Amino acid sequence: MVIPQLRTVTRTQGNNEALKTGAVTPHGFRFEFEEVPVLVQAFRRMVRGNEFDVSEMALTTYLVAKAHGARFTAVPTFLVRGFHHGAIFHDPASDVSEPKDLEGRRVGVSRGYTVTTGVWARAVLSEEYGVDLGKVTWVLSGDEHVAEFRPPSNVVPLEPGRTLEESLIDGDLAAVIGPRPESPALAPLIPDPEEAGFTALREQGLYPINHLVVIRNELLTERPELGADVFDAFARAKKLYVDRLRRQDTGGDSPTDRMYRRVMEVTDGADPLPYGIEPNLAVLEGLMRHAVDQRILERPLPLDGLFAETTRTLTA
Repeated sequence: MVIPQLRTVTRTQGNNEALKTGAVTPHGFRFEFEEVPVLVQAFRRMVRGNEFDVSEMALTTYLVAKAHGARFTAVPTFLVRGFHHGAIFHDPASDVSEPKDLEGRRVGVSRGYTVTTGVWARAVLSEEYGVDLGKVTWVLSGDEHVAEFRPPSNVVPLEPGRTLEESLIDGDLAAVIGPRPESPALAPLIPDPEEAGFTALREQGLYPINHLVVIRNELLTERPELGADVFDAFARAKKLYVDRLRRQDTGGDSPTDRMYRRVMEVTDGADPLPYGIEPNLAVLEGLMRHAVDQRILERPLPLDGLFAETTRTLTA
């Protein structure tokens, strides 16, 4: 019997490293990993060309793609989580000193309006700091992965030949949302953003999901059990990583490792990477609400329809 080889793209990280090394192997098929140096390019290739059998994907990109008829479906393996209080940068020498100062101003967003970090960061601005997002003009440095998406009227492109960082330093932008800028003159708008994120986790249960895994619909039609098999492989690899995190001497010491250990401290030892719909229902419903509020989706999408049928009751 020939074992199917599934063309797969996912960034090597603690919770899926065992799949790359072969320490964990899936049942009934094999992953044929393709390394894509810039992971977001893999998202785009999957959204626009359905190029992979199995692909890591940003969560909001997935929601928008499904709303526009994407030919792939997710399994609830949430590979990347994090906090986004530290993704909003400003010039401390400017007149922007607090989030409410962004109203009536232009704020840059790295890449597209639907980028997951941007969605979560805008949710923080709105829910925790009372910013009226409709009073901000959002300035994009790139286009959307989902070409059919049309942004709201207060979303505009950055002027050609400019960068977000240059525009922020020049005062054309009040802030930018995205990776840390190179200029040391720029700083997070929210003070002590790391602690602000953990405070939101402790007090609100806010623990954003960034990435999940999707599978081509054609494969799920041919082999309905494939969704559960993919979930199982990722879940077993994740368990090895979480077990290492719990053993303080073996889990690695990257910023991501340290963040997940801190999550465990805040949550009394809970798994920092829970997989499955049920343990993540609140955060999934919250992101859906933010996507509607930010006019990324017209209406909430039914959660059952977002995940492969054989995975809807699975947890790990």
